Amino acid sequence: MEFWVFVVFLLLLAPCIGSFLGVLVDRLPRGEDVTRAPSACRACGTRLGWRDLVPLVSFALLRGRCRQCGAAIPAWHLYLEIAATGAGVIALLLGQGPAAMLLIAGVLWLLLALAVADLIWLRLPDVLTAALLALALLWVWQSGGDVVQALLGAALGAGSFWAIRGVYRALRGREGLGLGDVKLMAGLGALVGPLGLPQMVLLAALLALAAAALQAGPLRATRPLPFGAALCASAALWWLLALAGQPV
Repeated sequence: MEFWVFVVFLLLLAPCIGSFLGVLVDRLPRGEDVTRAPSACRACGTRLGWRDLVPLVSFALLRGRCRQCGAAIPAWHLYLEIAATGAGVIALLLGQGPAAMLLIAGVLWLLLALAVADLIWLRLPDVLTAALLALALLWVWQSGGDVVQALLGAALGAGSFWAIRGVYRALRGREGLGLGDVKLMAGLGALVGPLGLPQMVLLAALLALAAAALQAGPLRATRPLPFGAALCASAALWWLLALAGQPV
């Protein structure tokens, strides 16, 4: 009975986390407060009440528009809530016990927030990349993994991207890789380990190229690409397959 109480708790918590992730994605790149400032409509500034903030339900009832001024609410807020709920379900299916389930969900939620932030803003907020590294190391320790290997993966991930960033800038005279990607690779390297890094980065590169090819307009070397989002998606896929016991 206690386990089923936890299951219900996590399923109810997941869309609320998704709503909070929307706040983080919306405010952190703008440099705004994420804890004390009340939620308000971006268009008219009206403070939102509890009826406007019920995850999943409010967006549907309001048909994606502000109750006061009728301005459209960005649909990605709803998508985040749905995806966060899906991440909670995945954690319930793959985790062995409540602690593992919470950690799996937490890692997936952070990867989700980072991917969306990169897609929308081309930014990877430091607080999220730092939290990912901390949670990845906590997961390795809690699951009985090799923390030293995780730290080595973090160092290799961040170090290799730092080197690539420096070499590209020296050769081309401009930035080709954001510093946020370097910081992100610390958490991803800790999560997949040093042996998983080459496969994860290769898959991310293929995902990024496929996404770029599907975009309208010519593909130019100067076009900014949300490579961090591809890295997050690749790492999530690699990690979940490893957890499910499938060959990676």
